[in-house]
Amino acid sequence: MNEPNIASCSPDSEGYYGRFGGAYIPEMLFPNVEELRTRYVEILEDESFRRDYELLLHDYVGRPTPLYFATRLSRRYGTRIYLKREDLCHTGAHKINNTVGQILLAQRLGKKRIIAETGAGQHGVATATVCALMGLECIVYMGEKDIARQAPNVARMRMLGATVVPATSGSKTLKDATNEAIRDWINHPSDTHYIIGSVVGPHPYPDLVARFQSVISAEMRKQLKEKEGTELPTHVLACVGGGSNAAGAFYHFIGEPAVQLVAVEAAGHGVESGRSAATTQLGTMGILHGSRSIVMQTADGQVVEPHSISAGLDYPGIGPLHACLFESGRARFLSATDDEALDAAFEVARLEGIIPALETGHAFAALPRLGLTESDRVIVCLSGRGDKDLATYMQRMSDV
Repeated sequence: MNEPNIASCSPDSEGYYGRFGGAYIPEMLFPNVEELRTRYVEILEDESFRRDYELLLHDYVGRPTPLYFATRLSRRYGTRIYLKREDLCHTGAHKINNTVGQILLAQRLGKKRIIAETGAGQHGVATATVCALMGLECIVYMGEKDIARQAPNVARMRMLGATVVPATSGSKTLKDATNEAIRDWINHPSDTHYIIGSVVGPHPYPDLVARFQSVISAEMRKQLKEKEGTELPTHVLACVGGGSNAAGAFYHFIGEPAVQLVAVEAAGHGVESGRSAATTQLGTMGILHGSRSIVMQTADGQVVEPHSISAGLDYPGIGPLHACLFESGRARFLSATDDEALDAAFEVARLEGIIPALETGHAFAALPRLGLTESDRVIVCLSGRGDKDLATYMQRMSDV
């Protein structure tokens, strides 16, 4: 197997990032995945596709999103902290960068029916949004547990015309929603495109999603140059479940060794508590949802149910790009507990007047551990807004 390709974000011809990646799929899905593999680069590099994609990013999504200097948060940690405001995208999170791109790809592949999985609901909302925009049928699979704890996003999906199908097996969360979406795709191979929401799944999805999300770090470089006179921060922080916002935030810095990449996973009740989603600390090499990566599993290969207060991080694996970044040491992987993420989210709300998604609360929770100095330039990818998490935040306030 090839060594990790750290100089770029591109997998090899078989979809491997070092030891991780590939396409481990049922025979019935081979035509779908092979069609994507053989055509996605050609379509993404087509001038008309780029024009359509960039126009929608600008006029519909609202890009570029601001790179905001967080004055009071910076003062709190004695450094210079910038927030990449993905929460200001249309639909309230970074997910729409990917769904806009994939819906244009699906159209060029002649697909009329769209399926997706979602955990926190942001990817489901973003998929339902672009399906409404393009007039395509949309089915979103969501864990029954997540439907209950993310009710506002479920309502948004249904208002946009999507059918929300509960996943009632296993932990009834993101892993199980993904399983159901894959089963659907097997049963509808010819007319359906599966919009995977993270940098997971069989090749070419990890690369496809990372390319669409890379607009985040492309903008970061340009914006930081305008504000600080350099394109390079000292640190880039992002939360990681499957890892799409982190892939987008890291993408154009991976080949810059002076930039410390910091990925923060969900420790749940504690890494060793038995109720965690800290994959790099608890996982081993395995295959999950079509690719080889680091997976939380038993000695005989059975997936261990993850736990996080954040539905978007409640996943027992990470994407193969992140597995490569972890194993190679190019990125530093930390974790934050449920309580730490909640405390950090409240701190940001009260210092900066921004209520972040609980997912991003995990990234903010890592700030005290980085040994930051006055000369550092830190960018936190604020992946989404916290509207969907208000019930959890209100419960926290009532508990205090």
